[in-house]
Amino acid sequence: MKRKKYTFIDLFAGIGGFHTAMHSVGMKCVFASEWDKNARISYEANYSQLEPRLFAKDNNGKYLFFNEDINDVVPENVPDFDVCCGGFPCQPFSAAGLKKGFEDTRGTLFFNIANLVHEKIKAGHPPRVLFLENVRGLKNHDKGKTLRVILSTLEELGYSYSYEVLNAKYFGVPQNRERLFIIAWYKDLIDTETFQFPYGISPEGKVIYDKSQLKQGTQSTRVSDIFEPADATIPFTISDRMWIGHQERKERNRRNGKGFGYSLFKGDSLYTSTISARYWKDGSEILIDQSDKGLNPRTLTPVEAGRLQGYRIIGNGWEHPENSGKHEETSPEFRIVVSKKEAYRQFGNSVAIPVIKTLASEIVSQLLDKISE
Repeated sequence: MKRKKYTFIDLFAGIGGFHTAMHSVGMKCVFASEWDKNARISYEANYSQLEPRLFAKDNNGKYLFFNEDINDVVPENVPDFDVCCGGFPCQPFSAAGLKKGFEDTRGTLFFNIANLVHEKIKAGHPPRVLFLENVRGLKNHDKGKTLRVILSTLEELGYSYSYEVLNAKYFGVPQNRERLFIIAWYKDLIDTETFQFPYGISPEGKVIYDKSQLKQGTQSTRVSDIFEPADATIPFTISDRMWIGHQERKERNRRNGKGFGYSLFKGDSLYTSTISARYWKDGSEILIDQSDKGLNPRTLTPVEAGRLQGYRIIGNGWEHPENSGKHEETSPEFRIVVSKKEAYRQFGNSVAIPVIKTLASEIVSQLLDKISE
């Protein structure tokens, strides 16, 4: 039996972490939206060959399916789709607590997702699954009110849901990165009580569904898995002045009872801390120890920053060539086409692809393949 080809839309698309992951399980992207100019450049450069129709233009040279401002989206112009992907920004709902639902979300970016879904349902083409990602802090944002409004909105629209915080370090990337995921499915089409979250990947490559089994070990990682060859990293060694500044700031913060300062990692560290969009400023959240070479620490290269999120980037190659095959089977090569600063920002804002891939695969098997039409 020929497997059904599912479609998805990519909202708040960034540089396409969701696109890479959904493509890996055979899904086709029919619409994307991203407002950041440089992220759009990276997105088109990396997905135009994979999905040329996504970048089609009208007679006036305007993109038909690659939207720039989600506030301008006209729902009937968006092709029908099975899955809505969106890593939407975390915003408070000013009217939260009144109706605790769809109307409370008006004026926020989440409303754009909810409204598009609402209009598709009204038109008789309900999206089957909503695949949403956010920072872990969404759980407690505005004393938990923000998440409550989001979940009650999903219910109001006719969706059941499950949500969970997952950590990228259990999915084969050497980064301690926790994110909240909400998986919602349209009740009238998918008859299931719950979505079983994957919590990690075992050393044998199997999905772990029981959180307690994480203690028994997951896919092994080392920070050096992402390293480019040593000669390519020399220019990223930080100056004496910056290194002294980092150390003084850390000591000052320690005395003041603040936990902030630089974080230092070795090649054989199991994982780094979370990379963020501000990494380009001074790289302090992830510095690589080079004391064995008698050098100051260095920052990650842009290539390494991308690999830390699971992108397959060739760059200058690998310090350990055996790592070149990681994530290769189902990942197209990702090319960096923007400045160093923008590349750091983009990777810091991205999702960790192996987590999204695993979830995408589970969405297909647990939800989409069970649809009774």
